[in-house]
Amino acid sequence: MITVRPAGARGATRTSWLESRHSFSFGDFHDPAQMGFGPLRVINDDVVQGGAGFAPHSHANMEILSFVVAGALAHRDSVGSGATLNTGDVQWMSAGHGIRHSEFNASADAPVRFVQVWIQPDVLNAPPAYADRSFPPALRTGRWCLVAAPTGKDGALPIRQDVRVFAADAAPGTSIDYELAAGRRAWLQVVDGELELNDVTLVAGDGAAVSEETRLRVRATRDASALLFDLP
Repeated sequence: MITVRPAGARGATRTSWLESRHSFSFGDFHDPAQMGFGPLRVINDDVVQGGAGFAPHSHANMEILSFVVAGALAHRDSVGSGATLNTGDVQWMSAGHGIRHSEFNASADAPVRFVQVWIQPDVLNAPPAYADRSFPPALRTGRWCLVAAPTGKDGALPIRQDVRVFAADAAPGTSIDYELAAGRRAWLQVVDGELELNDVTLVAGDGAAVSEETRLRVRATRDASALLFDLP
């Protein structure tokens, strides 16, 4: 079964410096029918204007992944981590028992776009942790590149949940199928472009909840970028 979450149905936050679209309930956008999918709790597509960003604030007991789509993002946190992430970089921050962090556009004039994902952990009040890695086009073009996994296997970022997160870029006509184990679910998020999932057409900003399926037939119909979450 495939249930599409259309781009146009997402919530929105718009300020003088931020444009954000929310696939699930977040902040002032609340829809009791859209509280997440399994442990996947938040998918926000954010565009932050030059010189602006999110001032220091706190989180606890959440696995947070940020995928830089375009531009540069500056990160600082209360456990001493600091980094500037560029296009294709991914950061993992495990809030654990509590962490404060800020995310700012590293450029004074060019916007930065990033997709931020929250996943509920399978262990509470663990020590907070941080890591980031680059996943250049050579690793994700025409294939699902594993970017986060429970043990950080195969060069992926570690994550405290039985979730595997993949990223892919695909040219028109390219197939990037995925085999889903029995009893697992999946969420496919189209970041850019257009693709078909088991003959269902999805465009940029669309998400699709997948259950009771074992094969995901994914074919790009335009240049496309997507994230795939293999979920319990």
